[in-house]
Amino acid sequence: MDLRKLKTLIDLVSDSNVSELEITEAEGKVRIVKSLPQANQVPLNAAQYAAPATPPTVAAAPVVELVAAAPDVAPVHTVKSPMVGTFYRSASPGAASFVEIGSVVKEGDTLCIIEAMKILNEIESDKSGRVAKILCENGQAVEYGQPMFIIE
Repeated sequence: MDLRKLKTLIDLVSDSNVSELEITEAEGKVRIVKSLPQANQVPLNAAQYAAPATPPTVAAAPVVELVAAAPDVAPVHTVKSPMVGTFYRSASPGAASFVEIGSVVKEGDTLCIIEAMKILNEIESDKSGRVAKILCENGQAVEYGQPMFIIE
């Protein structure tokens, strides 16, 4: 990717409401992330490196709560779409679905078909487990990286 194109992309991200941009081309992949504006930064001397008694607060910072998972809960795995296309749960309109909620699948089992440019692509499970959720409707358009199944 040439330097002018890269500079143009950086300028577009900095002047817009977009916080992150990722572009993949034959020459490589570029990811531009806009950082939040920093409050007045003051250089610290060695004595100021000690941890403050109370944590500093930042105005308008988003609050994120982390919830510890219960130890008896099985880890979940999300199967994401590897391409843009149309999601189908079965091989033909009258046929039974490849999997249903609660189906036990092994790595390599067919989960669905994605039609892209008139080519039917079988999407296989990349993990063994039980299908907990099906996140797409039959005939729905899917995007690259869109979650389609949750496997426990």
